[in-house]
Amino acid sequence: MSDTIEAVFVVLGAYMLGSIPWGYIIGRIYGVDVRTVGSKNIGATNVTRTVGRIPGKICFVLDFLKGGLPVLAAQQIAAAGAWKGGAEWVVVAVMLATILGHIFPVFLQFKGGKGVSTAAGAIMALAPIPLVVAFTVWVIVFLVSRYVSLASISAAAVLPVVAWAFAVAGIGSPVAHSKLTLIFLTVIAVLAIVRHHSNIRRLLNGTESRFGKDKKA
Repeated sequence: MSDTIEAVFVVLGAYMLGSIPWGYIIGRIYGVDVRTVGSKNIGATNVTRTVGRIPGKICFVLDFLKGGLPVLAAQQIAAAGAWKGGAEWVVVAVMLATILGHIFPVFLQFKGGKGVSTAAGAIMALAPIPLVVAFTVWVIVFLVSRYVSLASISAAAVLPVVAWAFAVAGIGSPVAHSKLTLIFLTVIAVLAIVRHHSNIRRLLNGTESRFGKDKKA
């Protein structure tokens, strides 16, 4: 099998893994179709609100892992000598594929979640330091505002800024410093913010729900 064909299969595999709709599956186990209740999103936040805290935590972990594991696997394969001359591109393509799988899952007619948990897992595997900073911002904004959406938008906005700053300062791995990775992180951040367009509208008109205050998503 040529490197190109192998890379294509790896990327497609990452997309299929990303497409596994854990939130939908967990909801169904509890007799709830999360696509019809709350925010109608298959992510961990809506699962927590409509099904329960423990199912929501399980959903987050599974979505996080389906983002991180394919990237880690691709990095290991690349380190073993595969895809010479294009390994970095394949790793980033895997990262993008698993996130797009969550957002546009083939198993749910391409109607998925916002991709925050899956993107976090993928980014943790590739650029952990910027993600930790972005997560810290998420926690602070959430604790102050109790808006999950605002916390996610803020973290997404901070992530590429920190990644570029750390690259200039020489903090982190060479892969995390590459222009390809930095551009990709910027694109993912913009995509995450765009996917929150309905939340942004509700935040602006004051109808967005605070987590823990009510059951409306």
